[in-house]
Amino acid sequence: MPERQIRLLGDPVLKTRSEPIGTIDARVRSLVEDLLDSVKLPGRAGVAAAQIGVNLRAFSYNIDGDIGYILNPVLVELAGEPELVDEGCLSVPGLWYPTKRYPFARVTGIDLAGNPVAVAGEGLMAQALQHETDHLDGLLYLDRLDKENRRAAMKEVRESDWF
Repeated sequence: MPERQIRLLGDPVLKTRSEPIGTIDARVRSLVEDLLDSVKLPGRAGVAAAQIGVNLRAFSYNIDGDIGYILNPVLVELAGEPELVDEGCLSVPGLWYPTKRYPFARVTGIDLAGNPVAVAGEGLMAQALQHETDHLDGLLYLDRLDKENRRAAMKEVRESDWF
């Protein structure tokens, strides 16, 4: 199955809090396939369901060859001192800005069989878990920027050829 088109800043689904997944049915299984196919492309660390236009709490990740997904993820642990890390987003192409993220993160949720799962990591994995969970809460990394960087980012967005 080909990857789904990534929704861009301005699409209302990106600013909408995603709904929890209730019943795991064919639609949810298909969503997971789409998320996994979409995240396998080069340069992609994670894809949230909202980014492919589906308002459900699910995301996929691809960190150093570790590819997976989680349904109904909840960010349950952040550790370490928040630090500025360069961050970009498929929904805001071409922009990279320093964003405060914790160096360790853990999410819990379920898999397609309804079994509890946890995903945790440091560095890029921690950043991806925080970034993708934000998407499910209707937040973009731009929302976390300091005032000066947010102003610069929004100017760059307005001047981009995709906006």
